[in-house]
Amino acid sequence: MAEAQAKLALGDKNVEMPVLKGTVGPDVIDIRKLYGQTGAFTYDPGFTSTASCESGLTYIDGDQGVLLHRGYPIDQLAEQSSFMEVAYLLLNGELPTKAELEKFDSTITRHTMLHEQLATFYRGFRRDAHPMAIMCGVVGALSAFYHDSTDITDPRQRMIASHRLIAKMPTIAAMAYKYSVGQPFLYPDNSLSYTGNFLRMTFGVPAENYVVDPVVEDAMDKIFILHADHEQNASTSTVRLAGSSGANPFACIAAGIACLWGPAHGGANEAALNMLREIGTVDRIPEYIARAKNKDDPFRLMGFGHRVYKNYDPRAKVMQKTANEVLDKLGVTDPIFDVARELEQIALKDDYFVSKKLYPNVDFYSGVILSAIGFPTTMFTVLFALARTTGWVAQWNEMISDPEQKIGRPRQLYTGPAQRDYVAVDRR
Repeated sequence: MAEAQAKLALGDKNVEMPVLKGTVGPDVIDIRKLYGQTGAFTYDPGFTSTASCESGLTYIDGDQGVLLHRGYPIDQLAEQSSFMEVAYLLLNGELPTKAELEKFDSTITRHTMLHEQLATFYRGFRRDAHPMAIMCGVVGALSAFYHDSTDITDPRQRMIASHRLIAKMPTIAAMAYKYSVGQPFLYPDNSLSYTGNFLRMTFGVPAENYVVDPVVEDAMDKIFILHADHEQNASTSTVRLAGSSGANPFACIAAGIACLWGPAHGGANEAALNMLREIGTVDRIPEYIARAKNKDDPFRLMGFGHRVYKNYDPRAKVMQKTANEVLDKLGVTDPIFDVARELEQIALKDDYFVSKKLYPNVDFYSGVILSAIGFPTTMFTVLFALARTTGWVAQWNEMISDPEQKIGRPRQLYTGPAQRDYVAVDRR
């Protein structure tokens, strides 16, 4: 029973609603019976003040700049663990022992291959198709190939589907890239790590022995960790909403990919890099800083500030260090990287941006890193989807396992015409 009650007076009705407490974070007013007691709904566009579910996966405190996965700070995970460890943690609730990690890694490795007929599926797309369009289609099509893991009432099938999605996403993403540049697909090499295998399938060619750069591999692994899950964001909420209808897991993840494609969500790092290219050179930065401060100018600094974080994005601190390591190791000379470094320093010291808490976020740095490694901007959101699949399947499993889960059915504030009678066309 709740420790406290929230009281609401609406006309002549007085109702009490339980106040729920989580492990950490703000109290939550339980309004599930509000409509039945008052006949009224709450109005919350964008659900910015609404808890849509109960979850034990990820916690964010935007004011303090905190991001925890199952209680572990994101910076500790990014610096000390691997993406496979984080995937296991999100799925199972605890960090794995050495034996558990080896078994999990082996399980994922056995599922990296795609059904051979899916290769012909790719050839149905135009060569210039956006990789995210291909990814939406291919992931949605998985349910047509893996019938033995679509029964959502069976925990074992749910876990098989989860493992398959985590394992096959790098293969699907790499094949989308290869198809876009007209190069042959490469089969997975299971002697490599999860991240190293993805890099080889993306940048390797059959005639050459691709050697994975450890600095690049470490940077990609960190990017995957930092994007693995982020609470109830738009794409995760989409996966949960689709899953609440009983849809198969492959369809649910395809829905999440479609939502992630939006430029306000997964496309933010691409937008940040495009902004750097628009600025072009360091000497033009003051001009764009002035434009960003001008409320009448539509230009905005992309990659700064965050919908949730009103403090420094904890993921950005890790990415900043990683960006410097990658740029120094690869010796890149593209002027946009000079622009990024200078813009970062100016924005961090400028009173306007500091007062508004417009700190560089993870999208600002990840776009710089991915471009330096050699990924085209069209692949940025694909990589985001690859990493976020781990969080999606963990959130989906948690939702399906909840006995109180109901099909999602938001209500509305109706502002259309009241009931009126039909008028025949010749009388209008």
